[in-house]
Amino acid sequence: MTERTDLATLTPSIALGALDGRYRSAIAPLVDHLSEAALNRARLQVEVEWLIHLCDSRALPGAPELTDSERAYLRDVVATFGADEIAEHAAIEAETRHDVKAVEYLLKRRLETAGEVLGEGTSLPGAHEIVHIFCTSEDINNLSYALTVRSAVVDVWLPAARGLVADLAAMAAENAEVPMLARTHGQAATPVTLGKELAVTVARLRRQLDRVEATEYRGKINGATGTYGAHAISVPGTDWPAVAEQFVTGLGLTFNPLTTQIEAHDWQAELYADVARFNRILHNLATDVWTYISLGYFVQNLAAQGSTGSSTMPHKVNPIRFENAEANLEISTALLDTLASTLVTSRLQRDLTDSSTQRNIGTAFGHSLLAIDNVRRGLAGLDVNAEAMARDLDGNWEVLGEAVQQAMRAASIAGATGMEDPYERLKELTRGRKVDGEAMRGFISSLGLPADVEARLLELTPATYVGLSADLARQYGQA
Repeated sequence: MTERTDLATLTPSIALGALDGRYRSAIAPLVDHLSEAALNRARLQVEVEWLIHLCDSRALPGAPELTDSERAYLRDVVATFGADEIAEHAAIEAETRHDVKAVEYLLKRRLETAGEVLGEGTSLPGAHEIVHIFCTSEDINNLSYALTVRSAVVDVWLPAARGLVADLAAMAAENAEVPMLARTHGQAATPVTLGKELAVTVARLRRQLDRVEATEYRGKINGATGTYGAHAISVPGTDWPAVAEQFVTGLGLTFNPLTTQIEAHDWQAELYADVARFNRILHNLATDVWTYISLGYFVQNLAAQGSTGSSTMPHKVNPIRFENAEANLEISTALLDTLASTLVTSRLQRDLTDSSTQRNIGTAFGHSLLAIDNVRRGLAGLDVNAEAMARDLDGNWEVLGEAVQQAMRAASIAGATGMEDPYERLKELTRGRKVDGEAMRGFISSLGLPADVEARLLELTPATYVGLSADLARQYGQA
């Protein structure tokens, strides 16, 4: 038997997972925020800013006074972090067997060579021991994750999610008056409008996005067990909690003043729960739209979908965008649930379960972002089939039973006679049987209703029995 090519040995490397392979284009923006390289760049940023902060705050006696050009040089180390630096970091880590220590050593190398750029008079080579001083790895990591997760959410995930909701809101407004048979428990029920039903989802999704936007990204930098022990014994004259708070808030984060070795990750758990809830609501939309396609209420636009349906049945246009979204939302939500439940627990003052768990943050957001992309593409490829909805409505006159019953009750309360047992009378007429317009109108005419009430009910059809649906769609589904 001929020996097969080992695909793991090919160059360029073949992705193991779908996000970095088949779906790379849809999730690529997250790479600049939630990849391993992005995390190391953020670690480098925190190390650089800590060095600058200690020098500028005069918290550390003997630390040099940095010049503008020295600060610019240090920050440029972060700004230019690219392929060469990623490879250099990997080489250092291969020796240190510690990713944060490798970042520290990389920065120290840049301090040593600063004179080549800034001249012999620069003080940066002498700042060698300031790098990572008083820091445990978690001081760097918790801030780095806060920075990268925040930028991923604010710059990538939220704009995509907001775009989806805007698309859905526009669809709700456009279809505010299109009547549709509702189905509670899968059975014909009081009619609505398509726009009102879409507006319900718009409002639900917006509420979750508002919660996500209000996320408090927290951070700490207080040493090995959160006591500032090394700080206080080494430099007792400095108000270290104040220095730490100034540093953390200077990064645009919220200061957490009381921790063990780790920042507790509670804010992460809260964020991931909110994103997971958004996912679940979106999953509900995907399954409902799939069902409406099955019912013929939506027709898939072949040109917009740009896809082959079945490989053997040429008549089919499968709702693949929504099915793909369902699957990716389920994967994303499962990961987010795991992150939220795992990250809030750490044995005693610290264990490393969070380290491995947090490496899946990008994957969790990636599957959610991919699902959002699929739903947006799917919605863009739908045409509303109002005629199919109208046919369904006209075939279910029994749904007016609710209107007639409630009108009888209101008339009775207002003093009309002969309105007894409205529910039972309508049940006898409608339960388990189809009622057409003629039968319903005949029943209404036989009730002895006040003339104005009878006239309103005789004019009513399933297509017009939509209450305030259009107003609700416009009020709550607006873009």
